[in-house]
Amino acid sequence: MAQSALFTPFRVQNLDLANRIVIAPMCQYSAEDGCMTDWHLIHLGHLALSGAALLTIEATAVLPEGRITYGDVGLYNDETEAALARTLEGVRRWSDMPIAIQLAHAGRKASSEVPWKGGAQIPPGTANGWQTVAPSAVPFSDGQVAPLALDRDGLARVRDAFAAAATRAARLGLDAVQIHGAHGYLLHEFLSPLSNQREDEYGGSLENRMRFPLEVFEAVRGAFPSGKPVTIRVSGMDWVEGGWDIEQTIAFAERLQALGCDAIHVSSGGLSPAQQIPVAPGYQVPLARAVKTVVRVPVIAVGMISSYEHAEAIVATGDADLIALARAILYDPRWPWHAAAELGGKVRAPSQYLRSEPRRARGLFEAT
Repeated sequence: MAQSALFTPFRVQNLDLANRIVIAPMCQYSAEDGCMTDWHLIHLGHLALSGAALLTIEATAVLPEGRITYGDVGLYNDETEAALARTLEGVRRWSDMPIAIQLAHAGRKASSEVPWKGGAQIPPGTANGWQTVAPSAVPFSDGQVAPLALDRDGLARVRDAFAAAATRAARLGLDAVQIHGAHGYLLHEFLSPLSNQREDEYGGSLENRMRFPLEVFEAVRGAFPSGKPVTIRVSGMDWVEGGWDIEQTIAFAERLQALGCDAIHVSSGGLSPAQQIPVAPGYQVPLARAVKTVVRVPVIAVGMISSYEHAEAIVATGDADLIALARAILYDPRWPWHAAAELGGKVRAPSQYLRSEPRRARGLFEAT
């Protein structure tokens, strides 16, 4: 069998990856006052045994009001840092998989109920609710309490909070940072003309709308060790007429590359309830391909990639350098094992699990 592209090693900055499979950040809405709980130890622990190349911790708020829900993880004070340290200690005891963290601010989509309770906005002044902030006082959907438009002091506070969280991430020994600039959250809200209606230097033209996200990137890059990757997740388009689109994404990607961004993870949507997304397997891969044609840094594709052959083809054809799994790996936490067995690859497995290697795939496992 020919060498599998999906199971060839890769390097991002100084970070060596065993294969091209990344575990995407997936919110669990199970924190207490921003602090990780035993659920996160279980959740991240079993994913760290999956055979993927990189584990990314869920969207982690840089400020309390930047949480999507009251159950979101944060990294904004000593208590949240200590809880994350405890989780990492447990995971690292049994896995040497590199671990990244996604740093985020939810903007106008903050102060929401957890998904399994409907996910609706929780108004300020009620239990588990608070006042949201955004580039402009434009609510996400009709009937919601409008966010407060960030003034200059607010912009500085958010930017400094991203940098402070990156400093904490470095202290925790995390291997990489991903900045969340997608899915309708704060940085994406600055980028899209649908949510950014400012009339100062942070609104209007594309150059102005990119200004604050680029400032945040520079602040994080300056706060995280130079030898470790700082990457970003972007929405390639809003899927709404007149919104953020792939041409603007490409311009943004070029600016990020010039500032030292180490990889770009291309998703889409999330900014408007009016979005019309043509959901199908690999529907976001063309967006990743479009970015990859103009940048030299690695590009990650994500979104309804569940077939082993599909993942292999994305990497083999050069549509993206890596693929990210989210719901597919929640459903099947051994997805990389099964993919390797089908494609003739190898994965690292705990010594305790070596005897589970299938007869039909001898040589599949490498002991950790």
